[in-house]
Amino acid sequence: MSSLELFLAAAIVAGTPILFATLGEIITEKSGNLNLGVEGMMLMGAIIGFTTGLKTANPVLALFAAMVAGAAGAAIYAFLTITLRTNQEVTGLTLTIFGTGFSNFVGKGFVGQVAPENLQQFFSKVEIPLLSNIPFLGNIFFKQDIFVYIGYILTLVLGIYLYNTSKGLNLKAVGENPAAADAASINITLYKYVHVIVGGALCGLGGAYLSLVNVPTWQEGVTAGRGWIAIALVIFSTWNPYKALLGAFLFGGLEIIGFRLQGTSIQISQYLIDMLPYLVTILVLVFASLKKSRKNSGPKALGGAYFREER
Repeated sequence: MSSLELFLAAAIVAGTPILFATLGEIITEKSGNLNLGVEGMMLMGAIIGFTTGLKTANPVLALFAAMVAGAAGAAIYAFLTITLRTNQEVTGLTLTIFGTGFSNFVGKGFVGQVAPENLQQFFSKVEIPLLSNIPFLGNIFFKQDIFVYIGYILTLVLGIYLYNTSKGLNLKAVGENPAAADAASINITLYKYVHVIVGGALCGLGGAYLSLVNVPTWQEGVTAGRGWIAIALVIFSTWNPYKALLGAFLFGGLEIIGFRLQGTSIQISQYLIDMLPYLVTILVLVFASLKKSRKNSGPKALGGAYFREER
């Protein structure tokens, strides 16, 4: 492959964990809940997925355990914010702190250990017949690992679910006006719980990708702020899964561009390059706050607790 193809293919790999986390946060926010605990859920999924894979050498169990870990963190958040109606922003930040401490505590004895060889082989790159032969695009999109392909499928499924199904439209109603949705006999509590927990499971998968595939060894803080990037990317993508796919790969490219510049004649400080993803994240939030439109705005009830007796 050409150097450009190699870079773009690597950008997809780097952007995949961000994609999973972003998709999870999109469906969470579509239900009207703002969960700032994405980083914590990713770390929980990363450590539980890694330890399960290390002890069982079973990739399916490792992925399932990572999903359960992320979902468990989201379930705690859901109980506090939906049932007890606590402040969503504070609860999400607390979940990030909890997830960070949890991953450090559980992973203390696993630092430096490498994922089993059969797990690494299971997640090795696989060429899709016919599609991988497409000039230029085939080398970039269809010679990837199974996790990347799952990301493609999840993006498509979530897009269809949100825009082309009655359940997806109900979810939009819950996020926009829960009182009206409640009056239309939509079970607000059930919709919120289900989508918050599923969103957490996807965040857990994103964390597992980092510890099992991207960096198949355990190290503390393996997410390195990707959860915060995912939260900003939700706004950048205007809560659209298809735009989130492109945005995640863009941020993936920003993340690895420093490695690609090494050995070239371009001399840029590594510290400045490392800042790029986070600098772009700040710019995204600034432009999003300046450019407000009804079409690109988030759910109207986002961040607010719903109490039926207050209708």
